[in-house]
Amino acid sequence: MEGDMYGDLSNNTTMQVDSRIIEAFQKNLLEAQDILDQNRLLINEINQNHSSKMPHNLSRNVGLIRELNNNIKRVVDLYDDLSSSCCAKSREASSEGDSSGTLKSDGKVSQKRTRIS
Repeated sequence: MEGDMYGDLSNNTTMQVDSRIIEAFQKNLLEAQDILDQNRLLINEINQNHSSKMPHNLSRNVGLIRELNNNIKRVVDLYDDLSSSCCAKSREASSEGDSSGTLKSDGKVSQKRTRIS
């Protein structure tokens, strides 16, 4: 009985941690998607300004391209955070004896397969 009680407690803690990771993952993905949507609008405006060949529009493109570049850096940072959190979760699962995969020295998870004769 006591083992079951502690087992349930452990599972609840794991589920809470997993749900927090999923929420953070979703938040980062939504933020990245918002930035990518902004980038699409920026690129459209840059293309229109370039097509117009008007000096004012062309000089405005300098600022728009800087903004686009900064947005791309932000998206890269968000994806880096996502990757780091996934790797941390993989390492945690691997250290707990999870037999579904192991973490290689390059940070990638390799799946173990059991062969049945």
